[in-house]
Amino acid sequence: MNSASNLPNSLPNNLPSGERYLYQLLSLIEKGCLTVVNPQGKEFKFGTIGSAPELKLIIHNQNTYDRVLTFGALGFCEAYMEGWWDEADDNLVELTGLFFRNGVYAKALSKATLPLIFKVITQRLRTVPTQIQNSRKNVQSHYDVGNEFYQLFLDRTLTYSCGYRIRETDSLEEMQLQKYELICRKLALQPGESLIDIGCGWGGMLIYAAERYGVSGTGITLSTEQGKLAQERIEQRGLSDRIKIVMADYREIQGQYDKFVSIGMFEHVGKDSYSTFMSQAKALLKPNGIGLLHTIVTEGTERIGAWVDKYIFPGGYIPQLQEVAYAMREERLTIAHSENLRPHYAETLKRWGINFTKNKAEIRALSSAYDDRFLRMWYLYLQTSESSFRDGSLQVHQILFYRDKQWPLSIPLDFSAVQIAEAVQIAESVK
Repeated sequence: MNSASNLPNSLPNNLPSGERYLYQLLSLIEKGCLTVVNPQGKEFKFGTIGSAPELKLIIHNQNTYDRVLTFGALGFCEAYMEGWWDEADDNLVELTGLFFRNGVYAKALSKATLPLIFKVITQRLRTVPTQIQNSRKNVQSHYDVGNEFYQLFLDRTLTYSCGYRIRETDSLEEMQLQKYELICRKLALQPGESLIDIGCGWGGMLIYAAERYGVSGTGITLSTEQGKLAQERIEQRGLSDRIKIVMADYREIQGQYDKFVSIGMFEHVGKDSYSTFMSQAKALLKPNGIGLLHTIVTEGTERIGAWVDKYIFPGGYIPQLQEVAYAMREERLTIAHSENLRPHYAETLKRWGINFTKNKAEIRALSSAYDDRFLRMWYLYLQTSESSFRDGSLQVHQILFYRDKQWPLSIPLDFSAVQIAEAVQIAESVK
């Protein structure tokens, strides 16, 4: 069978409805080749034999088919968590990419069953981030999993956002330091300036800016675990007199700063709060202040998958780029520069996935909660996220904006990758 175009007509008539539905979806595959082995050991081939990638989907449990029929992509992901299917080489990046490139994922999303609709609506009502208490619960459910867990797949800077790859050989840590250097240059940081970081994580951006650019700063987080460790790291580096961490929601913060940054937090704000976020960004900036928003955006219509919303980032909502720009315009925040770092995030996720796989035994030993189901869930999340930035609709943009003034020619919008890499290397060699 050389092509998927005639495959549906060749399926056995006695297949259960769920199994038939999945194979009909897979019959969309034209580029690449996928072999499916069902629980009875029978093989079905989809796509073009001999074309790359050649993958094998092994279904261990017949219930996988009905789960997909009822809940679509959510059911397929839940079935993986339960150990009901595997790709023969654990290559979920290519498997998901195959689905993206051939329209399988989009077709699956178009089928909305009543049980799926009920699940999605119920989840969204529980986690809508317009209420501060929901935002706090949403953030803590993901980021308070445990600092030791994140330390086993992130780098030494403990940065949990898109890095900036300049050379193919860049390590994960180099990518993150280069990202911080890029942001500092975009913000045109100067010694003695103040910087507020909304969604500061473990404090990596503030620590870098304070040590390399001589600024003072305040970090805002809703994660108890992140906040405690961020403060410890600040104290260990002798920066307590210049940097502080505040455990609060961004809507609760007062004061004014020379510069504003938010990295990988805007995805948690929710569409109904875009104007609130931009209004607060403006209020936190001094007149003529400069800000940078680093956020995932989507070119598609799906804002966050049902599985990701339920198991990974409850309450998440990925904006479209034009929505971010519109919200900024409404608050008279003028965009000076925007850069798409999409391939850089794919490379970042690839390195996280490698670290996660290498350290699975150590992660499992941390807690009884980190069982097979948990490990499979996180592996699936990292692999499918990488694929989403390689072949799906996800992008990540750094949007530089200013308050009240025209962008001055004295601050050139010229961010040389070579100069950034050299600056990081020189600074690291001096330490």
